Amino acid sequence: MVKIRLRRMGAKKAPFYRIVVADSRYPRDGRFIEELGTYDPRTEPSTVKIDGDKAKEWIRNGAQPTDTVKALLKNAGVL
Repeated sequence: MVKIRLRRMGAKKAPFYRIVVADSRYPRDGRFIEELGTYDPRTEPSTVKIDGDKAKEWIRNGAQPTDTVKALLKNAGVL
C-alpha cells in the first residue's frame, strides 16, 4: 500500500519534516517514491509547503495520507 506520510529530518530536538509518498513497508525515514513538500512545526505559525497538484494526483491513484498529513493537506486547502 502506498502512503503519503512525514519523513523526519533535522537535528535532535529540532524536527523538520518532508512530506513524501512511500510504500507502507519501508521504514519511516527510509526509501520513498516522491517528495511532495515540507513541514516545519517549529516556526510560528508552522510552515507547510505542498505541491497540491502532485498530492491530488497521488490520492486519485490510491495513495492513503496518514492522519497528520491529511490534516496538513486540509489546512493547505488541497483536500
